[in-house]
Amino acid sequence: GSVVASYPYDDSPTHRPTGVYSKSADDEVFKYLAKAYASHHPIMRTGKPNCPEEEAETFPDGITNGAQWYDVEGGMQDYNYVWANCFEITLELSCCKYPPTSELPKEWENNRESLLAFIEKV
Repeated sequence: GSVVASYPYDDSPTHRPTGVYSKSADDEVFKYLAKAYASHHPIMRTGKPNCPEEEAETFPDGITNGAQWYDVEGGMQDYNYVWANCFEITLELSCCKYPPTSELPKEWENNRESLLAFIEKV
């Protein structure tokens, strides 16, 4: 896990594991939506999730193009965009895939304003 808003494309023509910016036709819209979420999240907006094992990982403005971060062939957000014209971003909300129940109220507080800002864009 991490704390970042990722946007299409997750797959790239070269399928290199990382570092390839895979721009969609609606790249500016996706960046706008990802920033709308990230800019209201207290950790995401810093661009420094500080996840164990990945302390040096950074994301400018708390967002990333999926394939630039790591290439995923056949991902759901790309599939929905290409085949259903559904604009989807992926939100990584925690360094831990399964946070303990005791941390859920904090996660809600971290994400509440982001969710509202994102819904307003819809």
